[in-house]
Amino acid sequence: MLDDPPLLTVKRPSRRPTQAQIDAFKGAMTGNVADCMGGRGAMAHFIKPHDPSIAVTCGPALTCFAYPADNLGVIAAMHLAQAGDVIVCANDAYTTTALVGDLVCGMMKNKGVAALVTDGMIRDQVGIEPWKLPVFHQGITPNSPAKTGPGTVGLPITIGGVTVETGDMIVCDRDGVVVVPFDQIDAVAAQLPKLVAAEAEVEAKVKAGMSEPGYIAEMMASSQTRYVD
Repeated sequence: MLDDPPLLTVKRPSRRPTQAQIDAFKGAMTGNVADCMGGRGAMAHFIKPHDPSIAVTCGPALTCFAYPADNLGVIAAMHLAQAGDVIVCANDAYTTTALVGDLVCGMMKNKGVAALVTDGMIRDQVGIEPWKLPVFHQGITPNSPAKTGPGTVGLPITIGGVTVETGDMIVCDRDGVVVVPFDQIDAVAAQLPKLVAAEAEVEAKVKAGMSEPGYIAEMMASSQTRYVD
């Protein structure tokens, strides 16, 4: 018979992006960041901002796992969080109980947490909203969780189809959440201004009347296109 697991398993954070690295992603669009990583890196579509008006944020991931119907892991992560951290909590996409409500979100705001991202549910919308804490989740339910574990903090998690490790860069906006792996932060940050400039150039052309990409006419007239009519 297996022994019961510990209530909490914790790996203390040992890596964190510099302030300059964090600043490089401030105000960045999630779509642009994903484009810098081959069009990938976004969490599943169902993880969306509770309040789109305060959704634009970024910061280092502090990962945690909370067992379904429990939130001990996220409470422990809050204890270890530094100002500016984005707490990213995998909850096995559990939908029967909420992961957090207004009191936990209020404590996170007081702690200086930049945002909470979870594949679970939340509750107490009326109480959460005045705190102006960016919260990303998949839905609302009044049911409450236990605080008995098991849970983890600081270990790799999988959430919304993406693996996240503590220290990765989390970039959020109205469209969702994108994860930049720690060892790709500098490369993506360097590429981002070039991509933004290129997009701005195309946007100007669209606003000036461009009706299709320049490459499509040549492709459709070439041997790469086969007509069957």
